[in-house]
Amino acid sequence: MNQKKAENKKFNFVNRELSWLNFNERVLEEASDKTVPLIERLRFLGIFSNNLDEFFQVRFASVKRIAQSGKSGKKVLGGIEAKELLKSITNKVIELQQKSNTILNDIERELKKENVVFINEKQVKNYQIQYLTDYFLEKVNPSLVTVILKEEYQDFTDNKTFFAIKMELNSNRNNSLSENKIYAFIELPKKLDRFIVLPVEKNGMQFIMMLDDLIRFHFHLIFSMFDYKKIDAHMFKITRDGELDIEENFGKSYAEKIMNSVRDRIFADPVRLVHDKNIDPVTLEKVMGKLGVKSKKSLIPGGRYHRRADYMKFPSLNRSDLMYQKTIPLSVKNLGLEQNIIQAVSKKDYLIYTPYHSFSYLIKFLRESALDPNVKTIKITLYRLARYSQVVSSLINAVKNGKKVIVYVELQARFDEENNINIADKLEKSGVQIIMGVRGLKVHSKICLVLRYEKDKIKKYGFVSTGNFNEYTAKIYTDYTLFTSNQKILKDVSKVFDFLEVNYEFKRYKHLIVSPHYTYQKLIELIDNEIRNKLIGIKSKIRLKLNSITNYKIISKLYEASNAGVKIEMIVRGVCCLIPGVKNMSENIKVISVVDKYLEHPRIYIFENAGKTKVYISSADWMTRNFENRIEVTCPIYDTDLQNQIIDTFNISWKDNVKSRLINEFKLRNIRKQNIVKTRSQFETYKYFKNLSSQ
Repeated sequence: MNQKKAENKKFNFVNRELSWLNFNERVLEEASDKTVPLIERLRFLGIFSNNLDEFFQVRFASVKRIAQSGKSGKKVLGGIEAKELLKSITNKVIELQQKSNTILNDIERELKKENVVFINEKQVKNYQIQYLTDYFLEKVNPSLVTVILKEEYQDFTDNKTFFAIKMELNSNRNNSLSENKIYAFIELPKKLDRFIVLPVEKNGMQFIMMLDDLIRFHFHLIFSMFDYKKIDAHMFKITRDGELDIEENFGKSYAEKIMNSVRDRIFADPVRLVHDKNIDPVTLEKVMGKLGVKSKKSLIPGGRYHRRADYMKFPSLNRSDLMYQKTIPLSVKNLGLEQNIIQAVSKKDYLIYTPYHSFSYLIKFLRESALDPNVKTIKITLYRLARYSQVVSSLINAVKNGKKVIVYVELQARFDEENNINIADKLEKSGVQIIMGVRGLKVHSKICLVLRYEKDKIKKYGFVSTGNFNEYTAKIYTDYTLFTSNQKILKDVSKVFDFLEVNYEFKRYKHLIVSPHYTYQKLIELIDNEIRNKLIGIKSKIRLKLNSITNYKIISKLYEASNAGVKIEMIVRGVCCLIPGVKNMSENIKVISVVDKYLEHPRIYIFENAGKTKVYISSADWMTRNFENRIEVTCPIYDTDLQNQIIDTFNISWKDNVKSRLINEFKLRNIRKQNIVKTRSQFETYKYFKNLSSQ
């Protein structure tokens, strides 16, 4: 079944998995875009590959489990049977992998014109040998894990990349080995740099060697104890089911259960084996046997190199001309970093939009709270953090200054579980009160509450964000953070923290929209309000910016609004199960996706509301998990100036005709290029805030 048929199997919705692959194809398009600087194109290839790895660990693995259960899964898979969907996914992935190979070859040719040349083990010059050998012996060889394959059981687990080695021995009566062939695995260490940058040559040539080829070049050192005449080496990469299986053992702490489940991932069922298509069948069979890959349906033939996610960290080479021009984070209008932020926020709300604005505002707010003698308590939720986090150091600093600090650390932040457990342990040892685990829920909200004594009373300060409190991702993810001292909003924020501490008590909120209790129903009410307004002839419109929309019920409600005549504009970066532009179903809905330099991450809801516009920022996408299985916070923006900023930046994105794509049944990948003045929204947004800060 081809992708088009699979998507139209159930007319009302696009299948989630196929929609996700369409999103990742948009990422791949950035790697192929010749207007994108060359090193950035390589990094987009890395993002594409990393996305695909996670897709197979999570989404593909889930579909595979459904197929293996004997169920069709049509109800949850948008009308497609699981077995048919697996075929469609595999075919699409093979197509995208082949396309990525072509793109990589094109980029390498273009880099060669810029005097940046990749060399393999057969292209090494004599004068380069000593440098490469020294590098190998000092940095690579000590980290290599080389295992000779035996008939008996050997443990090969985890999501890793290996060389499959077939070594043919010379005929020698003194050889103690009964066979003249030896098979081995060499693991490609993740902690080593994938790209070996050789010294720049006098003529300006810059040679780069892949770690893979450096290892190939030194097989004679690795296998010096064997009398061999030939070595064949092919790369393969194993991907295993990434779903956590939290055991119900009440004798263990929640953290122990998470860690045990993370460790168990390495023994999970394989869902994909990408291999060099030139590997011989006998070696491939041995690889499959040792890794527990029982079905050839899990095989994806590829090229010579795998684990292209490493291209995300491709070195800069001191070539700023081959990268995006760096932009300096802007200051917020009327709020300089040299000012006291808490005092400023006591007078009015402020909004930062990273990376256009500096993430330092958030760190400075926490630092001030840590030092301010009138601040008594700090509460915060942490979802994904930088490994060396300034947020964490600020909270520890607060404890040392006698503040009560309460931190909710989400241990189930996918693929960050181990890092978060280590951070929670570090905070707890420093005196921070740690809250871990709400049974059946994942805490995805991004909130902070500060309690400060003023005039013998407690005054609340805080912030609500659409993104993680992570200074690294804040440089590449676009996200809004609202700083506020609005006591009504912060009273609701306080209730969220109360729920986290005592989660059997049901809370009611007057301003925030909080999952899992209220989000879905409140959104339905807001959409119904726009429908009523349209039917009686007053202003109505819905504008949404989301990462993903997959919940069929709320999509059906948007279809209902469209049929009532409500105009709906949606910017959806990733998965979109909604089909816009269909007569008598969604003809008043238009959806675009923007993929560019930064990852579009904020969730914004704008409802016209008869001219009294309601604007919200949120941590919640419109997915079932965000409505039912997570603690999410959607916050109203009451300040008119801040409302206008959000609406203006939405409109800038909506007008993008350079990096936006129309998302609908027939134009999944069309870039919206027109014969008008080009509008590249991320560049225009930077200009917008730069002008705003200078007014």
